[in-house]
Amino acid sequence: MNYFRTAILLAGLTGLFMGVGYLIGGASGAMIALVVAGATNIFAYWNSDRMVLSMYGAHEVDAATAPDLHRLVAELAARAGLPMPRVFLMDNPQPNAFATGRNPENAAVAVTTGLMQSLRREELAGVIAHELAHIKHHDTLLMTITATFAGAISMLAQFGMFFGGNRDNNGPGLIGSLAMMILAPLGAMLVQMAISRTREYAADEMGARICGQPMWLASALAKIDNAAHQVPNMEAERAPATAHMFIINPLSGRGMDNLFATHPSTENRIAALQRLAGPSGSAASGPGPAPNSGSGGPWGGQSRSRGPWG
Repeated sequence: MNYFRTAILLAGLTGLFMGVGYLIGGASGAMIALVVAGATNIFAYWNSDRMVLSMYGAHEVDAATAPDLHRLVAELAARAGLPMPRVFLMDNPQPNAFATGRNPENAAVAVTTGLMQSLRREELAGVIAHELAHIKHHDTLLMTITATFAGAISMLAQFGMFFGGNRDNNGPGLIGSLAMMILAPLGAMLVQMAISRTREYAADEMGARICGQPMWLASALAKIDNAAHQVPNMEAERAPATAHMFIINPLSGRGMDNLFATHPSTENRIAALQRLAGPSGSAASGPGPAPNSGSGGPWGGQSRSRGPWG
């Protein structure tokens, strides 16, 4: 099903790409756009994860440079039955995180310094588990390719504005170019959102089962959502096509209507986690046995509730 969704999404983005090409250069423009879309698909499959990590200045850490974080990811990956992903740290004050990679064998989890500084260890575990759930569901390929395509469509629409405004060149004219500049990125965003919201709910549920404590993730989501509207993420503001990759929308703007939000309502996500926790506060079952606990960590405030680290 994940591969089918990926194919449908890529087909929709490719069609939109060709449509913009047709408006700019007619049939020949559409064919050129098709060739470019094919090349973009291939390039994005192999390189989009590296592009996104580089865009956010993420640097890889290991057991020597970030032992507590690396150990936490390793413990959760073992519980999820996943290969150990690469771990990256972004020097960004906004607490946030995302996962990327074309498959579980080539995956990476990236967290910001703001996330490390503002969450307790169990809350960070909930966030990491959510990102590992995306990897387990093969969502990461979908997210990174979508970000690459959405950015390319926006650039192509702007290109059409500069070179397609003259009807003598068989372009769409000034009004058509303006409409294309607005509608093409909007169309790309709508395609992104076609699966985004259900994907986040599924990752929340799986992440809660991986860490064994839904309320750890619920608490983290509340903190991240509050900070995301107060602490700017300048890299995300410059590349809004990547916003859907993060656990919480990193963009500071509040004017966008809920219809066009890249993420479900945080309140609804927390409510779903509360229902999953039930009276006991724990998920019914996890995907694997709990690993041996590592002691302490830089986050402090460990919960005394039973769990893989408590």
